[in-house]
Amino acid sequence: MQRLGQMIRQLAHYRHQWETVMDKSSAASAAFESPSAPSRLTEVTGFGSNPGNLRMLTYVPEILPPSPGLVVVLHGCTQTAAGYDRGSGWSALADRYGFVLLYAEQQEANNPNRCFNWFQLGDVERDRGEAHSIRRMIEHAVQQHAVDRSRVFVTGLSAGGAMTSTMLAAYPEVFAGGAIIAGLPYRCATSVPEAFECMFQGQTRSAEEWGNLVRDASSHKGPWPKVSVWHGSADATVKPMNAGEIIKQWTNVHGLRSGPSRSDIVDGYPRRAWTDAAGNEIIEEYVITGMAHGTPLAVGNDENSYGAAGPFLLDVGISSSYRIAKFWGLTEPSEREDWGRPAPKPVPQVSEATVHVFPTTAEAPKAEAAPRKPQPSTQAAASHLDIGSVITKALKAAGLMK
Repeated sequence: MQRLGQMIRQLAHYRHQWETVMDKSSAASAAFESPSAPSRLTEVTGFGSNPGNLRMLTYVPEILPPSPGLVVVLHGCTQTAAGYDRGSGWSALADRYGFVLLYAEQQEANNPNRCFNWFQLGDVERDRGEAHSIRRMIEHAVQQHAVDRSRVFVTGLSAGGAMTSTMLAAYPEVFAGGAIIAGLPYRCATSVPEAFECMFQGQTRSAEEWGNLVRDASSHKGPWPKVSVWHGSADATVKPMNAGEIIKQWTNVHGLRSGPSRSDIVDGYPRRAWTDAAGNEIIEEYVITGMAHGTPLAVGNDENSYGAAGPFLLDVGISSSYRIAKFWGLTEPSEREDWGRPAPKPVPQVSEATVHVFPTTAEAPKAEAAPRKPQPSTQAAASHLDIGSVITKALKAAGLMK
């Protein structure tokens, strides 16, 4: 019981830390994501099964090459799809290099802080919840825009980064690559308390244990997506050690050695890369020295600068969006004269849904408010003491759960 009390005090500390971050970011995001700020995104409805109750928004350049690529982008907590697009610069990159953008957007009804529920089993398993909703969006976009299925990618920040880990693990056959920014390994947490622990303290597992979580997420046996990992060395919201655990997870999945094949400096920051037997870079990691929690940007007018600084969108002199697109091969030269006819403009559709991103301090939505996704049933092991029940009651008593 003494240990339980220590756990509750630690969770209360994490909760206070999280609420402080959210309070500050919500106020800043409100100013950055003003309704008067123009959005380049168009909402799409009727994309198929939506058990996660997410919104789908897209950006399609005026002119596209035949069989364009598709980039799926997942925002972070307190953000919206439009705000993250404006800040990260992905639609400007889509214009320049000719690919389709798909944004999945969280709703406040699902998570008060607009975080993707990367820590709930009902949302991170294949063909369930939010992960399944995103998969249906991808299929719709692929068919609508004649996307090259061998060039589908996913990236996200923070909770969106953790959900990127989910998508790569649950649907590895769908993606050629992913980019996890200030995120966490797949299945680092399966509850709110575990989410706080992973974020603020970190969880260490062996490479084999991390890799098994990915391999067990689907029946896929390879090939596996290439992965780009980004993290600020001064991130106090998601501990930087999570980047190393993500690297352990994916080097193990790919069967690569633990040490990098090469190291260099890009735009003033250290980069490490892991290569396969043929010398192709399969995994890369950027540690942005001195950067806090957010997406690295290079704001300016040169060809490698994109986006606008804002909450969790940090101008540190390197554009992660550009570097990620380059790692995926999306910036390879192509002649616009050879591109296909102008892309058809979808008809904008209005939705009353509100958007948004990370662990909430409350428990998952109550059953009566959630026909959207059945939660997994669990049976406690027969025991004279149900530890899970004791912890749950203690968390409720401490105000950490409702």
